[in-house]
Amino acid sequence: MPVEEHHPFESELIARIGWLIRLRWLAILGMAFAIGLATLWLPGVLPLSSLLAVVAFISLYNLSFFLYLRSLRSGPSGAVRLRHAALFAYVQIALDLAALAAALHFAGGAENPIVVFFVFHVIIASILLDRSVSFLMAALASFLFLAIAGLEYAGVLTHYHVPLFDAELYQQPRYLVVAIATMSMTLFLVTYLSTSITVQLRARDQDLLQSNLTCQIRSVELESLNEQLQRIDTERTRFIVMVTHELRAPINTVYSALELALSGYAPPEKVDEVLARAQRRMTELLELISDLLDLAKARQQTGQKVKATPIQLAEVLQEVVDFVRIEAEEKNLTLELDVAEGLASVHILPDQAKLVWTNLLSNAIKYTDTGGRVRVSLDQDETQVTGIVCDTGIGISQEDLPHVFDEFFRAGNARSVSPHGTGVGMAVVRRVIENWGGRIWVESTPGMGATFTFALPRADAQSPAAQPPLRARRQH
Repeated sequence: MPVEEHHPFESELIARIGWLIRLRWLAILGMAFAIGLATLWLPGVLPLSSLLAVVAFISLYNLSFFLYLRSLRSGPSGAVRLRHAALFAYVQIALDLAALAAALHFAGGAENPIVVFFVFHVIIASILLDRSVSFLMAALASFLFLAIAGLEYAGVLTHYHVPLFDAELYQQPRYLVVAIATMSMTLFLVTYLSTSITVQLRARDQDLLQSNLTCQIRSVELESLNEQLQRIDTERTRFIVMVTHELRAPINTVYSALELALSGYAPPEKVDEVLARAQRRMTELLELISDLLDLAKARQQTGQKVKATPIQLAEVLQEVVDFVRIEAEEKNLTLELDVAEGLASVHILPDQAKLVWTNLLSNAIKYTDTGGRVRVSLDQDETQVTGIVCDTGIGISQEDLPHVFDEFFRAGNARSVSPHGTGVGMAVVRRVIENWGGRIWVESTPGMGATFTFALPRADAQSPAAQPPLRARRQH
């Protein structure tokens, strides 16, 4: 599943930007109210149109900021949005400082105590921005105050005197030097203190966030482990129930036959027949136990790394073919063998390879009518060796096809051909193949036979798991 890129302070920065925009609306109202009072108390003293123009300019860019913030919030989370939000904050603070400088110029310049609002904006910059940018904003505020004081002193800018303050302070060099130095020192000191606290708080938030993420990861891992344990417990319970069910029938038959023979209820001439029936059921019981042991071993090896010396599947196949050929000849079946030359070796235990071939070939022979054909082939490509067992037997219905490799499953038409069977063989084959990094699948049409195909990684392949297995080819 893809992981969404997310910065821990992204939502916090956007929230604080929204707070700054709301605060600016209050500042606009405050400025409008102050201008109104100044007009009443000091009519004709201050340049009303210039101050209103500053208020209008602040209102206009704050409205633009408000609209942009809405689009920023609706955008996808990630590093791009974080960069846009940081740049957005830089622009806001810089414009606020410029607007404050303009308002200060039209309201008395260096004589007006509203110059302290530069400190307020620097504190906001220290909260919102990085430390280096915060000092840059402090330098910008110092420069703007210096520019206003210097240009008004030099007569480049018109000075608007407010009668509430001492006259001609803007022309007193000592006052200006002290005011500029004091303001600059205050701005940089406040920035240093504010950013120091902010850095510590952000580091603490980062630690808390990391701890929270670690807890979430561990929670997901525990949840996954719990689900695995539940699946294992469910599978174990199902396995026990099925084994008990499969063992009960032959044991009951053997017990009943022995009871008949030993109690004398069976006529003497029937005793041999009863005992023969018990022997057949015991043979089936032993086969079932053998299959269960094979299945248990395969289940035990699932997920474990087992080392095996590379072997040739063709050699194991030839041994199994020699063993089952007699059974095929008894049913007058044509047993064909097609092995490509120069086959690569594969990693698998010899007894497990023999188990795979034996189950596949025995099933093909068992469910193929007399006079039919069973074809076995071995081939390879750059990454894997592929084995195919194809027959002209009874086939498998589309409903049963997905369950062929389930434990204790037997198709309906298979039960009609051979009533007794464990339904474990194909499950063992699948587990063995998958335990060695391979895959097995089946294709079939009812009445036209079945094709079982498995693929195992070549021992000399660099990354066998990265390549898909060969597709089965219909042989009928």
